[in-house]
Amino acid sequence: MPHPTGGHRPRIVVFGASSIGCYLGGHLAQHADVTLIGRPSVLDGLRDGVTLSGGARPTARVPRQLLTLTQEPDAVAEADFVLVTVKSAATIPSGRELAGRLRPDTVVVSFQNGLHNTRLLRDELPAAVTVLAGMVPYNVARTAPDTFHQGTGGALMIDGHSGSAPLVAALTAAGLPVEPRDDMPEVQHAKLLMNLNNAVNALSGLPLRDQLGARPYRRCLALCQEEALAAFAAAGVRPARLGPAPARLMPGILRLPDALFRRVAAAGLQVDAHARSSMWDDLEHGRATEIDGLQGEVVAMAERHGLTAPVNARLAALVHEAERPGGRRSWPGPELLDAVRRP
Repeated sequence: MPHPTGGHRPRIVVFGASSIGCYLGGHLAQHADVTLIGRPSVLDGLRDGVTLSGGARPTARVPRQLLTLTQEPDAVAEADFVLVTVKSAATIPSGRELAGRLRPDTVVVSFQNGLHNTRLLRDELPAAVTVLAGMVPYNVARTAPDTFHQGTGGALMIDGHSGSAPLVAALTAAGLPVEPRDDMPEVQHAKLLMNLNNAVNALSGLPLRDQLGARPYRRCLALCQEEALAAFAAAGVRPARLGPAPARLMPGILRLPDALFRRVAAAGLQVDAHARSSMWDDLEHGRATEIDGLQGEVVAMAERHGLTAPVNARLAALVHEAERPGGRRSWPGPELLDAVRRP
């Protein structure tokens, strides 16, 4: 089958296929030869195909025959594109698994949270391999063994490098909005600001819509974002504008009374009733979270520039406590706000 651009049908491998990876791979399967490399705990649920829901699109069923499922990293050998969707802590080991298995003309795209994964992959891969940054703005939850649901809105973003063009074409043909960008570092900093809510949502125990609708939780996020913005300014970084307002205004918007916040932020809050953060899902299933690459990154950046980020540090500590057996995982908004502001 010809590719939408008129070239060959691209071969796309998702490395570390979990919720995001299966969602992207499932949509691409009608327009590319897609291989999902993942854990048995994920792949075993896909033996009869994949169901994709949410995102203001009709629910779609992807037949099993359109997907290659494997645990073997050797499957990247003939890939045109490798989409890396592992958690940040697995980036370096993943780069080492990929090294020596890729063609020199393969394009690797990091669709991961955090600021440093693209560089970490470049450090592990041969110099000839192109490594690009990507950004997934929305939440995807695995709601059944074979079902992946997009619970929030937004467009994918990817480095505007010429090598990404066939992938952009395939994503567009698959109905996934995507924006090539020339400012991906600024985009990634803006996404980090958004992702600081992952911890707040995880500790609230609530769906995202309910948590964001409660002012005490938003005040926790506003404090985290203010510390991050101060660290960004000290580092000379101006985050990209991804929503209806510039990043510098978001803490003030988050502090608005609930009714006013809903009116002001409604256009930028495409959140369905069931969406939760990936960090909540990690805690729910006893997995390590990405807190060190989110709140922990803000703390580290602040320290590098002679600043402190105590609210982010306290929130990170609470998440690490929640990761332990018996750790507290459900905080009412006023209690969480008091805990993160406590000296």
